[in-house]
Amino acid sequence: MNSLPGTPLLSASNLRTWFPLRAGFWQRAAGAVKALDGFNLDISAGETVGLVGESGCGKSTAGRTLLRLIEPTDGSLTWHGEDLLRMSPKALRAFRKRAQIVFQDPYSSLNPRMDIGSILAEPMRIHGLHRGSEQDRTRMLLESVGLLPEYAARYPHEFSGGQRQRVAIARALATEPEFIVADEPVSSLDVSIQAQILDLLLGLKERLGLTYLFISHDLGVIRLISDRVAVMYLGRIVEIARREELFRAPLHPYTQALFAAIPKPIPGKKRFRATATGEVPSPANPPAGCHFHTRCPLAFDRCRKEYPPMTGGESHRVACWLHPE
Repeated sequence: MNSLPGTPLLSASNLRTWFPLRAGFWQRAAGAVKALDGFNLDISAGETVGLVGESGCGKSTAGRTLLRLIEPTDGSLTWHGEDLLRMSPKALRAFRKRAQIVFQDPYSSLNPRMDIGSILAEPMRIHGLHRGSEQDRTRMLLESVGLLPEYAARYPHEFSGGQRQRVAIARALATEPEFIVADEPVSSLDVSIQAQILDLLLGLKERLGLTYLFISHDLGVIRLISDRVAVMYLGRIVEIARREELFRAPLHPYTQALFAAIPKPIPGKKRFRATATGEVPSPANPPAGCHFHTRCPLAFDRCRKEYPPMTGGESHRVACWLHPE
């Protein structure tokens, strides 16, 4: 499937994913957790978009909603310009072959009762790929992620954390996807293993022409792997820019607070002093106006009343009343 010229590979507009809260004996609706609440993002073919933010800001929900692993409450979502939320079952099945996910914890995402060969062959059988040559394809997948072909006979518990994550990446590649959501794929690994997995992902992108949404809370990892970086707070993107531009001159006070929280400054970069004070508001009851104003040292009256629109140029956009144009 080919996109029209200028059409993003995947596009989310005003996406909302709310989880109902229920209370009382009859479990009546008592509100909702607004995990995504006006989420907008365009992802172009061949790029890596890094999605960064504090725990609980909705990053993982965003990744799963983009793949329709979680159904959105409202908004629009397109794939190659086609409405992803109104696809026929046949078209949705084809989409699932072309869009895959690598989860944060490879141990819980791999079936402990299946050997690695069966784990990698299962998505091929489901989508009718490589009939009669599944074993050859399995060996190729293992080699492509730096594992020996004979590991196909082993079980997940026989591998280290880094090796299991390589298996998870191989499983995502089994259907020959063009888009992969990598949801905190290195956060549970040692630093040296993180570097190996990141190098693997970068190499696969180059060889296979993959597109990534890379989710992480680690700005160092995000800077290494991303082409563009989107900063998320309480269900919305508050700033998005080319990687080097964001790291050179972050505009949103929340983004500056994330930089200030880095234990050791990035070499050659100035130290930001802006900090986020207080507790993160509940996504079940976000503040009026700019959601960040309760923690922002630069907030003024308008911030408390109106949510700022996303403004700026093509390479750098921000939702902040300090930057109205």
